[in-house]
Amino acid sequence: MAADWLGSQVSINCGPTLGMYQGEVSSVDQTSQTISLRQPFHNGVRCPVPEVTFSAMDIKELKFLDIQTQSGGCRASAGHGVLPDPGVKSSGQSGQNSRGGYPANNTHSTTAPITILRKGPPASSSNRGPNQATPKKNGVKNGGGGGGGQLRLRDDECFGADMDEGMDTDFDFEANLALFDKAAVFSQIDGTDCNGARYRGTPGGERGTPTRYRHDENILEVKPVVYRQITVPQHGGKEYCTDSGLVVPSVSYELHKCLLASAERHGLSLERRLEMTGVCASQMALTLLGGPNRLTPKNNHQRPTVALLCGPHVQGAQGISCGRHLANHEVEVILFLPNFVKMQESVTNELALYSKTSGKQVANIKDLPVSPVDLVINCLDSHENGVLRDQAWYLAAADWANQNRAPVLSIDPPVSGQKQAVEAKWTLSLGLPLPLDGGEARVYLCDIGVPKQVFQEVGINYHSPFGCKFVIPLHST
Repeated sequence: MAADWLGSQVSINCGPTLGMYQGEVSSVDQTSQTISLRQPFHNGVRCPVPEVTFSAMDIKELKFLDIQTQSGGCRASAGHGVLPDPGVKSSGQSGQNSRGGYPANNTHSTTAPITILRKGPPASSSNRGPNQATPKKNGVKNGGGGGGGQLRLRDDECFGADMDEGMDTDFDFEANLALFDKAAVFSQIDGTDCNGARYRGTPGGERGTPTRYRHDENILEVKPVVYRQITVPQHGGKEYCTDSGLVVPSVSYELHKCLLASAERHGLSLERRLEMTGVCASQMALTLLGGPNRLTPKNNHQRPTVALLCGPHVQGAQGISCGRHLANHEVEVILFLPNFVKMQESVTNELALYSKTSGKQVANIKDLPVSPVDLVINCLDSHENGVLRDQAWYLAAADWANQNRAPVLSIDPPVSGQKQAVEAKWTLSLGLPLPLDGGEARVYLCDIGVPKQVFQEVGINYHSPFGCKFVIPLHST
């Protein structure tokens, strides 16, 4: 009986997964429930293998295009006829998917025919044989009844199929997963090799050396970072570095004085420097006092108190400018400045502005608070006049600051071989740091607005280390 199908041209529908096949029947095996086609076409394209074998359980629909007899003659033409699904179960063999069995190219191969099988249970007595297919309900074409009969036939076609036929089939996950090379696919997507190394591409499209990136590393090509961006004509004695690693060298007081003098010739007057220093120092002081956590409208009953100790010189004028800005920010400022017969014009001008604020001014140490204040700002020392350290008012003010137990911020302290009279917790340098011997005091640097070309005029190769800030911390190297 099976030999009657040999040589016939058939069209096999294997469902949406495997697709449509056409070809000449070369063999029918009743034992294994398989049918083979020679010179097959898959979805209208010639297959790269000479023969394909199908399992009966994969065949959804079979059409005979040309039925041949054993002698080779044409017995019947069934171009539009439909042979029902044989409905035969697999014998339990595990095969591979037809899509995974083809070679990668479309060239013809002389290899053995591929087999399309699915993993399923062993055959049982309930399975149909190759010639025991159940025909579809096509009573309408065979002259069935009226409209009611047609509806019943449609219902039978839709709901009358034996559901156990498909439930007996188990999909072979292991065999199909083995056909998928996941590492190769993801290597094409990610541009990596199978070991996980990412290759840095070159302009020519070739792979470079493999590079592994961290989660916080930029994959774009960038120039190497130069951390020494500031060079001075002569070493000042100390070097500092910023939080980002940039090296900031110290300069001698003579070079720092030449820098300020050159900036003043180009228009950066003393008044401008005093204003910039006052803004930066007050901003740092506000941060040390607690910032937005302390200075809020709901916290008026706990306004911070700052004691400002100033001398009759430029450093004292810088402190008075800082006190004016602090008073404008609702900080209680107490300015200590001794009575002098004659003071510098910069100090007099800053005092006139400070008097318009709510800040207090005292000339006697006894008028300073006895209880600890929130912050002491020290501007007693001068770069030019070191004799002031021996005067009585200076010694009394320094002794009060050391006994008050409040943290001390020193603004622009001078370089001296002697120990600082007031032990400071923080020091604020201007433009470039001086080689200070501040002990354990933390050094901060503020930007006073000196242009880059002014640095170059005094022999300093300068690149701003401040970034988005005007006050930055420095760390000893």
